[in-house]
Amino acid sequence: MKAMILAAGKGERMRPLTLETPKPLLQAGGKALIEHQIEKLAKAGYHDVVINPSWLGDQLQAALGDGHGYGVRIHYSPEPEPLETAGGIRQALPHLTGDSDWFLVVNGDIWCDFDLASLQPSNGDQAVLVLTDNPPQHPDGDFHLSDSGRVFDNGCPRLTFSGISLLHRSLFETLEPGYRKLAPLLREAMAQGRVAGVHHRGDWQDIGTPERLASLDRQLRENGDSPS
Repeated sequence: MKAMILAAGKGERMRPLTLETPKPLLQAGGKALIEHQIEKLAKAGYHDVVINPSWLGDQLQAALGDGHGYGVRIHYSPEPEPLETAGGIRQALPHLTGDSDWFLVVNGDIWCDFDLASLQPSNGDQAVLVLTDNPPQHPDGDFHLSDSGRVFDNGCPRLTFSGISLLHRSLFETLEPGYRKLAPLLREAMAQGRVAGVHHRGDWQDIGTPERLASLDRQLRENGDSPS
């Protein structure tokens, strides 16, 4: 399978840090956020990686190159203006499918010690979501995970979507190109009983503010380790 790192956001909550630097290149533990992601993907066996640069995207491509230095092949799907998650995936679809109709998608602004190699496709489904405990900034969560590993839009307790998922091309191949959000597609698939999920109880952080970036930087420097 191939993998995609979502990197098109403008990082507005990260300002002023992102006024001159794309969010994926912000550093924690002496390394850019997206470098941690790429190394983690390579370790899990994902060697074809798609990235959708947008805001200051030339900097991102110049920094990462073709991926050779990370042991991967990087394919770029530039977005002059961010297309949202589903729109970006729809545009990148030709890069994402080949031998498999499934592909991994990871948000570029998270930190997580989930074992990506453990995530496997689910027969008859269109998505496998990694869910995590609700953080303080998102106490109500996103979706309900049943005891049988099915994900629903309604139900309690609710968990937060981690931004890590396996997705099937059938979710996107009939979409018209353009700006599209992912959540409506997932909810439609949930209504059809075609979304599986797993509960990750380990370290997960949404690096969405300068304060959270600084906290992760301290954590990595103090621990001297990383999930990559």
